[in-house]
Amino acid sequence: MKRFYIIAGVSFAAIAVMLGAFGAHALKAKLQTDMLQVFETGVRYQMYHSLALIFIGILSEKIKTKSISYAGNLFIAGILFFSGSLYLLSTKEIFAGGSLKFLGPVTPLGGLCFLAGWCMILYS
Repeated sequence: MKRFYIIAGVSFAAIAVMLGAFGAHALKAKLQTDMLQVFETGVRYQMYHSLALIFIGILSEKIKTKSISYAGNLFIAGILFFSGSLYLLSTKEIFAGGSLKFLGPVTPLGGLCFLAGWCMILYS
């Protein structure tokens, strides 16, 4: 488990850096300010939780409970649902013609995954 979460965290962190650069350079001229801020929020939360995944990988050596693995899985789900939906929602006018409104409820679900992951660490 340790290796999986460290690899996942480093991979998601690298993707966050790439998306941050993409947002700052390629999207800055194409998105309205509020949508660029939404995109940046997705990048920021992805980076926070990428670092948390690396932390979980290291912590799983000391704490050998399933709840620490649940925390890692919840962070992965949170990155995909929360950050992923923010990326899609903020760029919907460019890439999807504005037809992704169904993703609105997915963002809070990702936020709940993040919160539950932190609670699982506390429980561990």
